[in-house]
Amino acid sequence: MSRQVVLSARMQAVADLVTTGNRVCDVGCDHGYISIYLVQNRKAPCVLAMDVNKGPLQRASEHIKAAGLEKYITLRLSDGLTAFRKGEADTLVCAGMGGRLMQRILEREPDKTFSFQELVLQPQSEIGEFRRFLEKMGYSIEDEDMILEEGKFYPVIKAVRGKAARPMTQVQVRFGPVLLEKKHAVLMKFLEKEWNSCLAISSELTHAEGGARVEERRRELEQDMGYLRQAAGYMGMEELHGYTND
Repeated sequence: MSRQVVLSARMQAVADLVTTGNRVCDVGCDHGYISIYLVQNRKAPCVLAMDVNKGPLQRASEHIKAAGLEKYITLRLSDGLTAFRKGEADTLVCAGMGGRLMQRILEREPDKTFSFQELVLQPQSEIGEFRRFLEKMGYSIEDEDMILEEGKFYPVIKAVRGKAARPMTQVQVRFGPVLLEKKHAVLMKFLEKEWNSCLAISSELTHAEGGARVEERRRELEQDMGYLRQAAGYMGMEELHGYTND
């Protein structure tokens, strides 16, 4: 077998949340690095790696052959879960796409989605809406991680179905129930970034001409800052660049 695959921090966070010993279906596998890593490190006995585009699959095939893992990693051209058959995998991995696209993949064929024991997901947009979508589908968030890589924040979600959980509050939906519970260090940086952004917008609105749209934006901003205050207080942050939790 060739040298070990080294993942980026955000991809490593995805791989780390996969339950060891589970068979994996990697939707949107791109160049196949997560699939190779999972097998090389004995996190997964086998992986079904799927992508909607032929180009990434071809590159993944080359990397898998170079690693000598053709017996353990199966490649399949697939739009979402269309080419997946129930019972082929225990864990669904889906990363590197927007939240709305990920939602469409999961809700298009719910019987296939529900056949997995767990979902390991890394939506790159509409994060709060995506967490609420999972809740409506009957999933609870069992674990979370957050990575700061090249100036961008990447949350990772591990969701399981059928476990009773309290409905998430709006603060939990926005920032992640487990991230808040862990008092995650990267989430703290994210809160500070969002707070600074709100302060900058507030300054701009102070000098903006009046009008219905400006007033609506002020109300939205006040609400956003309120959620940030709640999250900071929950995590025991004494200071949030202008906000003191006293």
